[in-house]
Amino acid sequence: MKNFKIKHFINYALVGALLIFGVIMHFTGSLRPSTAQLFAQIGYGIILAVSLNLVVGFLGELSLGHAGFMCVGAYIGGLFAVMLKQSGLDMKLPVLIIAMIVGGLFAALFGFIIGLPSLRLKGDYLAIVTLAFGEIVRNIFMNQKVFGGAKGLTTGSLIYDTRQSPTLFIVVFIVAIIMLALVQNLVRSKHGRAITAIRDNEIAAKAMGINVTFYKLFVFIVAAFFAGCAGVIYAHTTTPVLYSFFSYNYSIEILVMVVLGGMGSITGSIISAVFITAINFMLQSQLSGDLASLKNVVYAVILVIVVIFSNAPALKSFRERYSISAFFERFRKHDASKRRDDEAKWARVPSKIKMDALLSTDMAPDSDASIHGDISANDKGGSK
Repeated sequence: MKNFKIKHFINYALVGALLIFGVIMHFTGSLRPSTAQLFAQIGYGIILAVSLNLVVGFLGELSLGHAGFMCVGAYIGGLFAVMLKQSGLDMKLPVLIIAMIVGGLFAALFGFIIGLPSLRLKGDYLAIVTLAFGEIVRNIFMNQKVFGGAKGLTTGSLIYDTRQSPTLFIVVFIVAIIMLALVQNLVRSKHGRAITAIRDNEIAAKAMGINVTFYKLFVFIVAAFFAGCAGVIYAHTTTPVLYSFFSYNYSIEILVMVVLGGMGSITGSIISAVFITAINFMLQSQLSGDLASLKNVVYAVILVIVVIFSNAPALKSFRERYSISAFFERFRKHDASKRRDDEAKWARVPSKIKMDALLSTDMAPDSDASIHGDISANDKGGSK
């Protein structure tokens, strides 16, 4: 239990709390279809934000093509699920799991194809290439008849009816917890330290013998895989799957989740994914008719307020006092009555000479005999 640290389990607690809260609402009959849909969106939003944080926060590379990998998973994984359904496999959960694996693998393949040449670029150039990839991919799927063309991929038989079976969010949150376990163990391993070393100083990392190209490509592939899994989940929540959903605006929205939560902070990515997804959902449901045009304005204003609150120097003391880490720090304060004695105090130090006798000895020149007498007396006392 020496290696047990509360901070390693905060992320599981956050996602687990959402899962338990949703399950309680489901069994008490208070879970509305719209709320079940919101929970599912929050689930795959967490998967997208944490996976992109691997690339942007831990590796230090700017990617704007995460929605493109999600698009690959949604179309290919969704089509594969439809084919499984038509072949006679009528169980939705096995179909979803198999489709997630297939969609994630195809997204990882695209991540390898795009990442191998483009990761030699840095900064704005990499952002432009990944942004172009996302736009190219969604336009390719739009023009393929096998994927439904411009009308989109129809996945009606795969949709979890939120009125009859509002339990898709349970599967989504379980997938998110599995992803968190994999990502957190990767970050805390020697491979994670190599990845963060590349972010801090790529030249120094190369000098230390780290294979920079391998780790960049590895992180890119892992992030693309989880984005593809999130795309398959999205394909099971809506029909038809339209190419317009995977625009660069959605890639930027995922990036906002990462930046707002903190670069390299998994906990921050989870909280910001929940916050941004909930804000978007409420604005879409509350602003209708003529007010629908104000959605983006209100959304932008809320983000500006949150960013100012998170970065304003005048609010630094307030943030430190009421932060999550400060909240848990209150529980880690030790009770003074339970503190152990100092093992290094003088009474525990083995010595042939008692410290009281040594410190009280008169060091005058004419007292040498008395000094030696006291020392020999103490030696005899110690031998007894």
